[in-house]
Amino acid sequence: MKRRWLLSLMAGLALMAAASAQAADPVRIGFAISKTGLFAAGTGSQFDTYNFWKDQVNARGGLDVKGVKRPIEFVWYDDQSDPGKAVQIYEKLITSDKVDLLLAPWGTPAHIAVSGVVERYKFPMVGDSAASVKLRELKPGNLWFTTAVMPDRFGPVIADALKANGLKTVAVLTPQLPFALEVKSFLMPALKKNDIEVKVNEEYPPSIKDMTSLLINVKNANPDAVLVFSYPADSTLYMKQARENGIAAPFQFVMVGATESWFTKQFGAATDGIVTMGHWSPKVAAWKKAQPFFDAYEKQFHEAPDYLDSALAYMSCEILEQAVAKAGLDKDGIRKEISTETFETINGPVKFNGVENATTPASLLQIQGKSMELIWPPSIATAKFEKKPAWPAN
Repeated sequence: MKRRWLLSLMAGLALMAAASAQAADPVRIGFAISKTGLFAAGTGSQFDTYNFWKDQVNARGGLDVKGVKRPIEFVWYDDQSDPGKAVQIYEKLITSDKVDLLLAPWGTPAHIAVSGVVERYKFPMVGDSAASVKLRELKPGNLWFTTAVMPDRFGPVIADALKANGLKTVAVLTPQLPFALEVKSFLMPALKKNDIEVKVNEEYPPSIKDMTSLLINVKNANPDAVLVFSYPADSTLYMKQARENGIAAPFQFVMVGATESWFTKQFGAATDGIVTMGHWSPKVAAWKKAQPFFDAYEKQFHEAPDYLDSALAYMSCEILEQAVAKAGLDKDGIRKEISTETFETINGPVKFNGVENATTPASLLQIQGKSMELIWPPSIATAKFEKKPAWPAN
C-alpha cells in the first residue's frame, strides 16, 4: 500500500511538473511586416500595436490557452514590401519555425499573396490592414478581414457622403494597387447613380515621385472633391504638391496615412479638413473598449494610436485572443470560433460573414483642427463634415 501510494504521489508530481512546464512554454506567434521598401512608412503603427497587445497580455500573466496562461513570444521578419517575400516568410513560419499562431502582414497585396499559404496549410489568420472583394469571392476558409471598408461597401459610402454634402463634381486619382483599384471599380457606378460628374479620372504607378501634371489637370477642372486613393508615400506627395498647386476643393480625400501621428506632425495645420478612410473612434460611447485602448496606447507611446491601422491590428489580436481562450491552439477549433462567434472589440461587436466583418459600418474620418472625427455615416458620426479651409501659408 505504501509503495502504491508513493508511486501515485510521484506520478501526480510528474503531472504537475509537466503542466507547470507547459504553462511556462511561450506561445510563438509569427508574422511578416514591411520594415523596408515602398510600404514601410505605413507599417509602424501596426508593428507597435502588435507589440502593445503582446505586452498587455504578458502583463496579465500570458495568453489564455483554454484555461492555461502562457507568455507570448513573437517571431517576425521584414518582407521588404514584397508580396513574394511575404509568401516565403509565412511558409517558413509554418513549416520551419513551427509557430503556434499567425498575425497578418501589412497591406492588401501581402494579404492576397499569403492567402494561398494559410489555405494550403489550413492555418487560420485574422487579417487587418487589407480588404479584397476578389479574395472574398474565392471564399478562403482561413482568412478574415477586420476592416469594414470592403471595396464594394466603401466606394458607395464615399459617393453617398459626397451627395449628402452637396458636392457635384469630382476628380479621382488612383495608384495601380489592388485595393485602390477595387474601391474605384465600385465608386464609379455609385458616383453615376448619385449624379456626380467625374471631371478627372487618372491612374498612376505606386512609386510615383511627382504628381504635378496630375494636379494641374485637377486644378483646371476645379472639382468640388478630390479623391486620392493613396498609400503613405503618395499621400505625403499629394499633401505637398496639392498645397503648392493651390488645389482648393472643399472635399479632399487621401486614403492611407492621414490617420497616423506622423502625418499631422509633418503637415501641421495643412491637414485641417482632410478626409480619410477609417471606421474607429474612441468617442463612440457604445464602443466601451475604445477609450481605454486609446488612453493606454497614448500613455505608452506618448501619441495617439492610428485611427485606422492601430485599431485594425488591435482588433485582429482581440479576436485571436478570444478564439484561443475557447479553442486553445487547435487550428480547427480556432477556425470554427472565428467563423461563427461574435467578438467584443475596441470597434464594438464583430461577427464575420465569410471573410467579411459584417457588423461594423464602412465610414469616413476627417481631421478637424487637432481632432479626428467620424463624419459618415450619420449613425456613428462624431461630427459633421466641414469644408476644407484654404491651405495655410508656407
